[in-house]
Amino acid sequence: MKLNIVPARTGIQWVKLGIVTFLRQPLALAGLFFMYMAAVLVVAMVPVVGMVVGSMLVPAATLGLMAATAEASKGRFPMPSVLLSAFRAGRQRGAAMLQLGLMYTAGSFAATLLGELLVGGAPTPAPAAGAEAAMQQIDPRMLAVMALHAPLALLFWHAPALVHWHGISPAKSLFFSGVACLRNFGAMLVYGLAWMGVFLLAGFALSAIGAALGGASAVRAVLMPAVLLMASMFTTSLYFTFRDSFLADTPEATEPTEPHQPPPGGDTPS
Repeated sequence: MKLNIVPARTGIQWVKLGIVTFLRQPLALAGLFFMYMAAVLVVAMVPVVGMVVGSMLVPAATLGLMAATAEASKGRFPMPSVLLSAFRAGRQRGAAMLQLGLMYTAGSFAATLLGELLVGGAPTPAPAAGAEAAMQQIDPRMLAVMALHAPLALLFWHAPALVHWHGISPAKSLFFSGVACLRNFGAMLVYGLAWMGVFLLAGFALSAIGAALGGASAVRAVLMPAVLLMASMFTTSLYFTFRDSFLADTPEATEPTEPHQPPPGGDTPS
């Protein structure tokens, strides 16, 4: 397995591929994403262990959505069973994915705890009006937690796919994922900014349509399903960030057939 360095403009291509692939199989990909969200909500309702189990399944669910994208990109209809791809590749791969989930849960808990400790003593601001009130409603603890989760996201960005399709151990997959994101930082930055622009433009357009149709209630009615669809498009694009960031020396049976072959000249992470 070799690391492939891509130009910054590839980030735009990843966004386009995510949207185009989603539009090829919108019902299937949106349905799988909604199934994942519903499963997370149901598991989270279980007392005490629900949040822990739900967090542990995030890498496996991410891999399932990436596998669904791989199917859709080849013109095939992804079935619901594709969400279980992480546990259908053998006991060893399934155990490795659960180990990766445990590592993700521990990292997420540590980032959340540290974020709350750093700003937990901040005083609650007095009520205000207008724009100032909106600014004061921003929870500094939430901002700190999100900032601390950013490096965690980079470590786990490619990790589930590396474990499943390349047989990399969970610990090494985190290292290779972090290296790939840093070496392709330009493309990842353009990718993130492009998706931010897509979400903002769609939000403005849908808000205007909702306001024209009937005010605040119509805006909410239009925005909620649209946001979920946009989130589904985003998860669809994740597969392409992985596909173009790594080259397989010897494709395995569990890897998608006829993978995309970026230009040669990649580096070997070691």
